[in-house]
Amino acid sequence: MKRVATAALLVAALTLAAGLIGSARSSASAAPRAKQAPVKLTLWVGWSARELNVFKKVVAEFDKARPNIDVKVVGGINDEKIIAAMRGGNAPDVVSSFTSSNVGNFCASGAWIDLGPYLQRAKIALSTFTPATLYYTQYKGNRCALPVLADTFGLYYNKKLFKDAGLTAPPKTFEQLTEYAKKLTKKNANGTIKVAGYNPVFGFYQNSAANYGPLWGAKWTNPKGASTLATSPGWSKLLRWQKSLVDWYGYKNLVKYNAGAGDEFAASHPFETGKMAMMMDGEWRVAFIEAEHPELDYATAPMPVDSAHPELYGAGYVNGTIIGIPKNGKNREQAWQLLRYLTTNTHALAVLSNGLRNVPSTRASLKSKELKPDPRFDTFLKVFAHPKSSTTPITAVGSAYQDLFTSFLAKYQAGRVGSMQSGLRNLDKQIDKQLKQAGGGVP
Repeated sequence: MKRVATAALLVAALTLAAGLIGSARSSASAAPRAKQAPVKLTLWVGWSARELNVFKKVVAEFDKARPNIDVKVVGGINDEKIIAAMRGGNAPDVVSSFTSSNVGNFCASGAWIDLGPYLQRAKIALSTFTPATLYYTQYKGNRCALPVLADTFGLYYNKKLFKDAGLTAPPKTFEQLTEYAKKLTKKNANGTIKVAGYNPVFGFYQNSAANYGPLWGAKWTNPKGASTLATSPGWSKLLRWQKSLVDWYGYKNLVKYNAGAGDEFAASHPFETGKMAMMMDGEWRVAFIEAEHPELDYATAPMPVDSAHPELYGAGYVNGTIIGIPKNGKNREQAWQLLRYLTTNTHALAVLSNGLRNVPSTRASLKSKELKPDPRFDTFLKVFAHPKSSTTPITAVGSAYQDLFTSFLAKYQAGRVGSMQSGLRNLDKQIDKQLKQAGGGVP
């Protein structure tokens, strides 16, 4: 009987305890929950000044729609800062870069995580994006980045200066460009340049080998991935044309002119102030001119091409801003939400395109009714869509092979290279060695 009584008392005690616990749980569920603080994300981007403000407004729309996320945008970031932060283990949650050719480095090293599983989970088809942007946001199947707008390059020309020189249409070949440049150039009494018809110096603003290559049909590599700077005829033709125009101006005169040209992204830009009649530049210049010198009478056109390749007219170089999630970043799920919004939301891309005047990077945003029409900007949309427009190879060394070429070009245009052809052959050997050491080559 004592055992039964003890068991009965135990059951009663457990029942009472269960009732008390249930009552406590009921009271707890009825009590108001404490409001959770939003997850704080840090996003690094390259934009600054006016462009950064445009970008921040789009991010603010994301923040407003998601009170559980708070995004801090840090502008003026370059790839050196990105790489240093990742090596130091203090990378932000999301990071953006203007240098799409470094995707191979970010993907191959694992510094940026593979976004493939996130795209699959969200059922975002790769056909959402354009072919060019799909190429430069992956390396050997690892899609560690997505595009946030794209860049193309074209010719800007001053209509008033053209009219004064008796010119009625933009040049379509580099021979015509040379002729026009000489007609449009104005010199001071001492022979220095007052108004440059066209500035051919490599390294001046957007004058780079990558931007010029497609206009001459120049190829970076052969099908096996070996460097072809010496064997692809477009490169030697480009270099001879460029050096002949540099020599016409006088290299020292151009150096002096460039020293006084000022910052590329300032209102004192020589094209915007009438001190340069023609230039190669990206589509974003349309927005800068509108903000800084709306009175400027100018037009845009595709860049001229090698006269031996008229089929290339209308095409050009394509690259763009990329965005990814560093492997040592935090809050990956929230970071993915932000990245997805900035890369696939048609409204966000249209607003960014209108404010920055960069090319929309998804098929839907290219046709968005929110895009503000502008015939000078339309030039770049057409270049972007041209079937012969191209970008630089994505390799495991990132843009390092271009850096080698850039160093060579600086010496070449200054007259410090004995033989152009032997110099290019030596450069090919250096690049091939570089690619082999990286263990990748070109896919």
